[in-house]
Amino acid sequence: MSYQKPKGTNDILPGTSEKWQFVEETARLIFKDYQYQEIRTPIFEHYEVISRSVGDTTDIVSKEMYDFYDKGDRHVTLRPEGTAPIVRAFVENKLYGPEYTKPYKTYYMGPMFRYERPQAGRLRQFHQIGVEAFGSENPALDVEIMAMALDFFKQLGIQQIKLVINSLGDKETRATYRQALIDYLEPHMAELSEDSQRRLHENPLRVLDSKDKKDKVIVAEAPSILDYLNEPSKAHFEAVTDMLDLLEIPYEIDSNMVRGLDYYTHTIFEIMSEAPKMGAQSTICAGGRYNGLVEELGGSDTPGFGFGMGIERVLLTMEAEEVVIPALSELDAYVVGIGSETNVAALQLVQSIRNFGFSADRDYMNRKPKAQFKTADKLQAKLVLTIGENELNEGIVNVKSMATREEKAFPLSAIHDSFDEVYDEMMTKMIEE
Repeated sequence: MSYQKPKGTNDILPGTSEKWQFVEETARLIFKDYQYQEIRTPIFEHYEVISRSVGDTTDIVSKEMYDFYDKGDRHVTLRPEGTAPIVRAFVENKLYGPEYTKPYKTYYMGPMFRYERPQAGRLRQFHQIGVEAFGSENPALDVEIMAMALDFFKQLGIQQIKLVINSLGDKETRATYRQALIDYLEPHMAELSEDSQRRLHENPLRVLDSKDKKDKVIVAEAPSILDYLNEPSKAHFEAVTDMLDLLEIPYEIDSNMVRGLDYYTHTIFEIMSEAPKMGAQSTICAGGRYNGLVEELGGSDTPGFGFGMGIERVLLTMEAEEVVIPALSELDAYVVGIGSETNVAALQLVQSIRNFGFSADRDYMNRKPKAQFKTADKLQAKLVLTIGENELNEGIVNVKSMATREEKAFPLSAIHDSFDEVYDEMMTKMIEE
């Protein structure tokens, strides 16, 4: 019997994992600049945390969740998205308390799970990076977070993107628009797809997000939610667009854009890739404001804003734009041991080098010197230290700069006691030449 990974999952192997590390580390650096701190929540949550937050009528809850009853008959689910667990943690841990800075800014990274048809950029286990900020209704926070997302992509080297925004208004606006949309769609009921017919009275805004070609034709003439914004909602959205203009951040307004989760209010946005090779998987980051979600999960009335992005899709975008990921840092030193009697000495050498804060490796396969030198070259070692039986007896080691090919013998004690000085001497000669 051959064992294989579950459908819709990937093994992230060395050679690929470095690309993931680059994306994750870039995110950490950018988020730190904006004063966001990391939070980590469980991979599984109580079912109600997701269903109450995301909405019972969404595809995520109705079709895609990996939910089950555990041995204690508790209904739990693998988390399908990041925001609801963060909000649950915010409420449960009282992160709204006076001892915490407002707004409370946090970010997360980790695997999410949805049972759907696997395709490029859409897996059953996928990985998200996201940010959440709690406690401020200021539209400037909306703009800051969108700017941060754009900064992240800029730092990665992604350039062919656009920002698309819309407003869903507050509860009053959505209620008014909901009825207007139902009134518009009901005469087209028979022409709608099966999913949209089901959504029409459960969650009509989701019809606007339908991928069905017939539905797209119908919703193209649907009333715009922007025409139904009440004064507070209109003022919030105008403030957002004014600040984007002030910061000279290009954007488009798409009045038919909605998000697939029920908790969004006011500003929503997507960052889309315009790289030709991306095809249909163009949205690489999405989010918005969710002013009622904290209250929905038992907290006080606390506004929030955030976004999520799939790492797999970010990597596809980088590949589509042919972004060159910086090479891994070169190996500082590789120890070539000639003869079995140098085995212990070679181990002592690499450990001493590492103790000085340098990266080092050696041969463990008893290969011939030529093969060891070939490995050192493949690993792009800056220095190669060679020790054989003669060198061991004389208490020396030969150190060679791979850039200049210059070689010099040093006492073994110099490596163990002051390798940093040996390294600086050999690298200085390389710079001089």
